Amino acid sequence: MPDYAEPLARLILEFKRLPGIGQKSAQRLAFQVLRSPREDAERLAQALLDVKDKLGLCSVCNNISDGELCPICSDPARDASVLCVVEEPHNILPFETTREFSGLYHVLHGAISPLKGIGPEQLRIKSLIQRLQPGTVREMIVATNPTVEGEATAAYLSKLIKPLGIKVTRIAMGIPVGSDLEFADEVTLSKSLENRREM
Repeated sequence: MPDYAEPLARLILEFKRLPGIGQKSAQRLAFQVLRSPREDAERLAQALLDVKDKLGLCSVCNNISDGELCPICSDPARDASVLCVVEEPHNILPFETTREFSGLYHVLHGAISPLKGIGPEQLRIKSLIQRLQPGTVREMIVATNPTVEGEATAAYLSKLIKPLGIKVTRIAMGIPVGSDLEFADEVTLSKSLENRREM
């Protein structure tokens, strides 16, 4: 790496820590910040700080929220009898974009992966079970990623939830195996929801 002034080199290094950002992209971003007016840099810095200071998790579904409840959980028009379980908060947006799903969500914050040391106890499964106890949920859609970890999590949840008398379905595999939900288009996700199957 060429010798840059220390503040610029540090900014490049910080950009490189972001997923999907290599050396050249980090340099382009850093030089863009350098060329931009100070106000732009201040807005960027404030936006970064606000994400860390003003966001937390919804007390019901574990989605990212700037209040006690996320907008989805606080919406009385949502169908509380259908619950869609996803791995990460960013997996909700593709479903919402389809405008096909009107139920609620539950975010696990990961998937079972023994190789990474992630078991069911590291996921938000306990709070999921608590949500199912009042008896309002009639169907739980398992929308974990179509990966080995996602399938293991889906199988575990199915075995855990079925004895409670709740219908457990899995999104159809219109999504390519090995990919991530955030990269699926609306039509594929819509078909996956439409063609879900009972587990």
